[in-house]
Amino acid sequence: MPYEPPPDLAGLSLEQIAEAVAARKLPPVETWQPDAAADSLMRIDAGGRWFHDGGEIRRPAMVRAFASLLRRDADGSHWLVLPHEKQSIEVEDAALVAIDMQERTDGAGRPALAFRLNTDDLVIAGPDHPIAARGDADVPGIYVTAQNGVEAKLNRSTYAQLVDHALAVSPPGALAVESGGMRFALVPGA
Repeated sequence: MPYEPPPDLAGLSLEQIAEAVAARKLPPVETWQPDAAADSLMRIDAGGRWFHDGGEIRRPAMVRAFASLLRRDADGSHWLVLPHEKQSIEVEDAALVAIDMQERTDGAGRPALAFRLNTDDLVIAGPDHPIAARGDADVPGIYVTAQNGVEAKLNRSTYAQLVDHALAVSPPGALAVESGGMRFALVPGA
């Protein structure tokens, strides 16, 4: 069966985004606890490009498949997890990239921020998918947690979308956004 990417994020309601998130069936890597470990010989560079044994993985379907097996442990290490083995993967910054953002409101009128990732997965920011600002005030990096502790760094255009939104909704002197009933500061250390 051919892969059908979800429709453009801008054309989806929050309910449709939530349905697409719920419909995406990922392997249960959070429940797999294999004892065997190996090196995957894979690396994800700071720009979100995937490499295996020095060569770039250029097929989006392969990246999407590998990303569905990713887990990030509390110490920051990344693993490709299979039922009987986990393989380490070097990640220079974030494993995924957020490539689009849309602001919606839920049924109660509260704001919700939805992100499309470079794997075509959709994430709605909130308690299970927090937004974090790291770096420093001059050069911050903004991240949203996807699945299994794996983070997506906002690319330049998505970062600009989020900051424009924050400037429109934040009180003077505060740069923050709300989503899923939570408030997220966009200035590191704030």
